[in-house]
This record gives sequence, structure tokens and C-alpha cells, in this order.
Amino acid sequence: MTGEVRLKKERRRRLESGHPWVYRSEIETVTPDIATGDVVKVCNHQGHPLAYGFYHTESQIAVRIASYGSATTLGTHWLRSTVAEAWQRRRRLLASTQSCRAIYGEADGLPGLIVDKYGETAVVQILSAALEGRREELALVLADVLKVTSLYERSDAPTRKLEGLLPRTGPLFGDPPPEVWIIENGVRFCVGITDGQKTGHFFDQRDNHAAIAPYVRFASDETPRPDLRFREDSEEAPGLRRGARVLDVFCHTGGFALHALRYGARHVQAIDSSERALIQAERNFEANGFAQERFELIEGDAFAILRDFAEQGEQYDVVVLDPPAFAKSKAAVEGALRGYKDIHLRALRLIKAGGYLVTASCSSHVDRETWLMTIRDAAQDGHKLLRCEVQRGAGPDHPVLLGMPENDYLKFAVFEVRPRG
Repeated sequence: MTGEVRLKKERRRRLESGHPWVYRSEIETVTPDIATGDVVKVCNHQGHPLAYGFYHTESQIAVRIASYGSATTLGTHWLRSTVAEAWQRRRRLLASTQSCRAIYGEADGLPGLIVDKYGETAVVQILSAALEGRREELALVLADVLKVTSLYERSDAPTRKLEGLLPRTGPLFGDPPPEVWIIENGVRFCVGITDGQKTGHFFDQRDNHAAIAPYVRFASDETPRPDLRFREDSEEAPGLRRGARVLDVFCHTGGFALHALRYGARHVQAIDSSERALIQAERNFEANGFAQERFELIEGDAFAILRDFAEQGEQYDVVVLDPPAFAKSKAAVEGALRGYKDIHLRALRLIKAGGYLVTASCSSHVDRETWLMTIRDAAQDGHKLLRCEVQRGAGPDHPVLLGMPENDYLKFAVFEVRPRG
């Protein structure tokens, strides 16, 4: 039997606008004896059914919506058909689904479920109690629909605590390897399945990695040649071009740095505070056959290193900023904005006239407009004029529900940088 949640008359019509969460503060009444994980029918104050979802007795997210149809159960058929629909979307939108984000939680109608596919292995992250009790059933469905031979669970995100769930990691199906190699835009990456960050690889930046090609191919004072602009090989005769000098800040395992070299950068310096990430980045550089004299890996605090570089008079054709989320909660937004302004101001001091700032933010609590205004303020203080040439978000395997701003977490932009006054 399905329980019922009736919403208050005086509330924002978030659910009707497509937001898949019902907060406890929006609820007027709940059927007695409903337990966490039970399916409930969500109705407006007049009793008109709006949606079906999974109930949680303690979380502030009281209901996670899973269906807007008339079905009163969300069983095996729902699970299989929803996974299959999500996978079909990837097959339609992506040139290759060998490695990609296969399931993106609420945006794919599967609350709190993240699945990244790496060839014949997939990494699964369960972030909600809604699917916690369906782990074994979910594993069989994913293995069958995605045609993978092994699944590894990485349900160790801090947000599980909000659902009353303990961390869980380990094999979920088959015998997953500790690491796999994937190819992204022609670049080889080693992905840690069992010990990589989050679910292993940041697929959300795939298209943004490729977007830097025209900016790193030539130095800022070179005249681009149309016949060389988008060529990715490295066989040109000497003297045709120099290529950009690139600084990749918060490089992690080398996503932007590796692509910069592939697309023709002359030299790349890559900074990260994690020794482990830099060790992995070095493996990736070597696996792609890049000569050691073309890159330098630097371990340390990015803010301090950028300050030192400015004092030393260093100048770059392209500076990339791809920091971790500075704001992990709403309470941290004010401090995060100071951090974003500071790091952009430091980066702008290092960019040659006519060079480029490539920048990204994955803080979901900082909206796009606020982020852009923070960059504008940094440019004002640094006496720089910025011309935005690219602005985008995550790739198509990270769809955004229009009614759920939290989905639209990734901000990415490329600015031409000129002195002002």
C-alpha cells in the first residue's frame, strides 16, 4: 500500500516546476507509520496527486520524486525501464559511450544514484536512502543494461550522513579492477576505480577540456594560421608556430594540462596540493608520450605559488583555474567568493596581454551570475578588460533539470585578457 504526503496550501510550487525534492517544511500531513524508503503519493492541499517518490522519516528532503505517472509502485519494472531510458539518452547524445556518466541522479529520474562507466567496469555511488535498500537488485539491472562485467561501489560521500547512511565501498558485482585506462578526446587517462577521487574521473569537463584547443595552439603574440589552428598532430616543420605557455592551477590528474599539450601548447606547468594526484598526473603524461621538457608538475598551495610567480615576473599565454568546490554549503558561500576573487586576481596578473583565462567552478551553492560577477570584480581590481569567448557547463551526460538549479553546478568560461588603462 502506498502512503500519502499532502502538501501545504501556502508553499512555493517547486514540485510543479519540476524540482524533484519535497522538503519537510512543505508538508501538511503524512500517512501514519510510513517508513524510510517507502513509496508515497504526493498530493497538493486539495488531495490532487502530483507525483510519486520515496519517503524519508528524518531527512530535511522528505520525499525524492521518482515518477509523475499514475503507477503507485516503484518496483523492478520502474528501476529497469528508468535505467534503460537514461542509457538510451547517452547513446543518442554521445559519440562514444565506452566511458561516460551513465546515470546522473535526479536528472535521470533515479534519486541519489551516480554511475560512471569505464569500459566493462562501472563505479556506483548511492547517496540516498531511496535506493540504499535496493543495492543488489540495482547491481543486476546496471550490469545487464550497461553491459558491464563488474561494478564497484563508492558510496562514501559525506552527504550520505544527511540520509542516516554509513559509508560503503567495495565490489558490487563481478571482480572490478583497481584501475582502468580510458581515452578522452584522444588523451589517455588512468582512472582509480577503488581509490580515485569520488567516482574516479571528472566526465563533466570532457567537452570543456576540448574547448581549449584554439587558445593553446598559438602563443598570445603569434598570428594564427588557419591550416594549423585545429590540427592535433605534432609533426609540423620547425618554425611554423611556437604554441602557448600554459599554467594549469588545481590540475588534479592533469585533465586540462594533458589536453593543452595534445592541442599544441609549447610548455605546461601544472599545480596541485595533492602529491597523490600529481603522481597520477605524471603517469598520464608519460602514457601519452609527452616529452618531459614540455611539462612541469608543482606540488603546493596554489594561492602562494601564484603570488610567488607574480613576484618573479612570470607571464603565461593561458592560465587555467579549475579548483575544487570552495563552497560545500550555503554557509560557506561568503568565504568561497573571497577565495574565487583572490585566485582570479592572482591569475590575471600572470596572463600576457591578449592571453586567455580558462576558468571553472563546481560549487553548486554559487550560482553562475554570482561567479561571473566575482570574476568581474577581480578584473576591476587588477585593471584588466575581459572579453568572454566561451561560456558553458557540464557535458551532455550531465543533463540539467530546468526546475532544479542544483543540477547546474558546473560553470566554465574562457576570457581574453587585456590591460585596462
